[in-house]
Amino acid sequence: MDLKVENGYIKEDKGLGWGKSLPVQSVQEIVRNGYQSVPERYIQEIKDRPSSISSESLQASLQIPIIDFSLLAKGDEHETRKLDLACKEWGFFQIRNHGVQVKILQKMKAAMAAFFELPLMEKKKYAMGANDLEGYGQAYVVSEEQKLDWCDLVALKTLPLEQRNLNFWPLNLPGFKEAVEEYSIEVQKVAEEINANLSLLMGMERDGLKRYQGELKQVMRMNYYPPCSSPDLVVGVSPHSDGGSLTVLLQDDDIIGLQIKHKGEWIPVKPIPNALVVNIGDAIEIMSNGMYKSIEHRAITNEKKARISAAAFAHVDDELEIGPLDSMVDDPHRPPMYKKIKYIDYIRQVLARKMDGKAHTDLVKIQT
Repeated sequence: MDLKVENGYIKEDKGLGWGKSLPVQSVQEIVRNGYQSVPERYIQEIKDRPSSISSESLQASLQIPIIDFSLLAKGDEHETRKLDLACKEWGFFQIRNHGVQVKILQKMKAAMAAFFELPLMEKKKYAMGANDLEGYGQAYVVSEEQKLDWCDLVALKTLPLEQRNLNFWPLNLPGFKEAVEEYSIEVQKVAEEINANLSLLMGMERDGLKRYQGELKQVMRMNYYPPCSSPDLVVGVSPHSDGGSLTVLLQDDDIIGLQIKHKGEWIPVKPIPNALVVNIGDAIEIMSNGMYKSIEHRAITNEKKARISAAAFAHVDDELEIGPLDSMVDDPHRPPMYKKIKYIDYIRQVLARKMDGKAHTDLVKIQT
């Protein structure tokens, strides 16, 4: 385990315990220092490049569902049906009227921007440990040969409070801690309300998933995607599905970067000012016995402007054995479609490999 000095005392860094990522050069610094061409390790294979996306006409005609969160929270049947359909057919949706004040969203975006504008040596004070994924750096780098994402990030354990490791928090950066704390608490309320609605849709009481999952933990991944001179050669984040329960994403209001795979085509998620994007994670797909889908998604870059985003991942207890819930199994009409697996083992399996679409859920599917 890493040992760090804090206020003159040596403190043991227990880390997330989910795996590790090899250190690589900061993409932001590559851009800052002026580069003649995109480094070879960032040039994707032809089949993986953003240029190989669906037709512009198809992209323009499709949009992920939009849900009025305030109505959903009041039990509105129409919004509940929209949630059910969104989780079955898309795995992604945007929410409006979510109750998180605009000033909290703006403060969070400003805090992220301020962190990434720090000098490199200052950011390196919060670098990921040798055997952990919390802190500043890059994730999912598991070999010296793999293609890399055009992205820098900082990942922090944000909830519950007692699991925070302030060694990775830039406490000297004015307003950062307060902005992240405030936003993390508010966005957790959003995740819990969506969980309650999913419980009802899966044939349980409102607190069904809460009782099964325990208190949701939250990890915040803040992403910085620098501009790229050849955006058609790189990806900001490789195609993947999220391993957790739910993800709530705060993204730039005016830059399209997120794409989801829908019916075999890459569809851009067009930002709605002050809305949040929510997606189903692998854990919910497994618990719902495949009724709700965690969807493959990726991020692309652009030539002119940097983009930032914050993904709040809701995770269940590490020791929980996840599998299809009883209410979602009806032998012989709907037998269990997934094996049971301890959550920590599943997450370690996800993080030990390069991002690779839906390969992780395929490993726990029961072959018929």
